[in-house]
Amino acid sequence: MIDVKKLLYELCEDERVFDPEIDLIESGLMDSFAMIELFTALEDEGIELQPTRIDRNLLRSVKGIETLIASARTNE
Repeated sequence: MIDVKKLLYELCEDERVFDPEIDLIESGLMDSFAMIELFTALEDEGIELQPTRIDRNLLRSVKGIETLIASARTNE
């Protein structure tokens, strides 16, 4: 199981990722560069997401990213 908070902390180097109320996009933590790094890190773990086919709003929170991962795993 991927620890999304830990992964985001490694990518963003900002403890705000541990705040369950934070909007990752509004806060600037999840910018386009961080998204690319996230998709690459997930791909390294065997989870392939199609950036053009996902709801960008799911990238706003840790829970949303966890939902994307779960969805990708069920579609394998």
